[in-house]
Amino acid sequence: MVDQRPPLPAAICDFATWEPLLRLLRAYDTQPRTALPIRGAGRVGVNGWSLPLRGRRSPASRRVLDRVQRALARAGVDEIAFSAEIRPTGRTTLRLIDYGPAVEASVGRPGLGALVLAEGALPEPWRRLPDPGPYTGPAPSADLGLLERTLRERLPDATGATEAQIAAAEARLGVTLSEELRVLYRLAPARSEDWRDACAAVGCVLFPLEDLSVVDGASRYPRWEFAAKRTVVTRPDAAVQGLAGSPGWIVFGDNGGGDRLAVDMTPGAGGHTGQVILIDHEKSIGAELVADSLTDLALGLLREDHSDRSGEGPPVVAAVGTSSSLPTTADAAHPSLEVLSVGEYDGTRFSLAPLIGLPRLRTLTARPGSLADPLEVAGLTGLEFLELGPQEWRLLLDADAVPRSLSAAAITPQDPGESPSFVAIANELLTLWDRPRINQAVLEGDLGPGG
Repeated sequence: MVDQRPPLPAAICDFATWEPLLRLLRAYDTQPRTALPIRGAGRVGVNGWSLPLRGRRSPASRRVLDRVQRALARAGVDEIAFSAEIRPTGRTTLRLIDYGPAVEASVGRPGLGALVLAEGALPEPWRRLPDPGPYTGPAPSADLGLLERTLRERLPDATGATEAQIAAAEARLGVTLSEELRVLYRLAPARSEDWRDACAAVGCVLFPLEDLSVVDGASRYPRWEFAAKRTVVTRPDAAVQGLAGSPGWIVFGDNGGGDRLAVDMTPGAGGHTGQVILIDHEKSIGAELVADSLTDLALGLLREDHSDRSGEGPPVVAAVGTSSSLPTTADAAHPSLEVLSVGEYDGTRFSLAPLIGLPRLRTLTARPGSLADPLEVAGLTGLEFLELGPQEWRLLLDADAVPRSLSAAAITPQDPGESPSFVAIANELLTLWDRPRINQAVLEGDLGPGG
């Protein structure tokens, strides 16, 4: 069993540590004074914060935040989430939450975030390997003689890598370099002071041979709360396979803006082995065709993937409920379905029975109260991500019906203020997978009547 984490340090659980921040929350509240309490939630960490403070923050508010951050640093706590209820009398309930290593805290929305039930688990698109081929050969423009002559003209005095050095790079990467890459590095200068000329000769920021790498899907993984709902589809005529990474994507440079350039040894049916692709640093999946060959890249003959992306394609993502054209889950059921979202529609509750047995269904998100029978979830034996409301999770836990195929899970609140109230549910789920639990502390104090 995983050793559970120690409770929060006493200094962090001292109401006095948080009192200035709570007063700040009350001072920033701009709602008309009523008999209702002020509620707020946020996070404070040693390197930043996310707080419900409207408008420009004063130097005084900055000093308050600095005080809390210093207290966290002294206690060895990286970040604390909190929620507060400040009643008109000044009586205050403060909940502190230390998520721990098994939770990917939510970004920009209410809720705890994703519970990572299997350590190191990634959503399926980030684990997907390339279609094994057979692949098309190099493009007709891949001309080794022309590439060598072009580079020699541009780099007349360069002394490149030896065959032994190239072989060592291949052994390190576990892949065979394309013939064009081998030509390139046999001619690329070994001296760092000559590297600027090499970059100009190839038409990109060229990496030294020892910095060649392959694109690992895990390195582009965003977060479960976003990634679980993403899918990738490679069209039949696509030049580049729809992947997060591939052992055949050999990165040799970038475009000067942080986007990596790679030789693609695992192309789509519409591409060529050894084509040059761009991996956008702002995207977590996919790549774009830049040139049919390194020869074309060096000659400035660039192109784009003009694969036909029109048409509906297979229904890999579907939704029923609000703002959806699908009235029932039966209409969404299809062997290709991977991701289903269930919303709310005029009080209608949806059955999951039509989805049982679908071979590829891996993600289900359902708004609280949207399911006719939450226990039907137990029949979806291929799920890797499940997002439900607290009442639905409670039913599954009590019936011992939580699908054990899950790698991650999330609890959806109806009200942002609910989040701390279902830490207990989250901890029950984490315990089922023997994962580190969330720490929580509830503090009571008195701020006195507000001004």
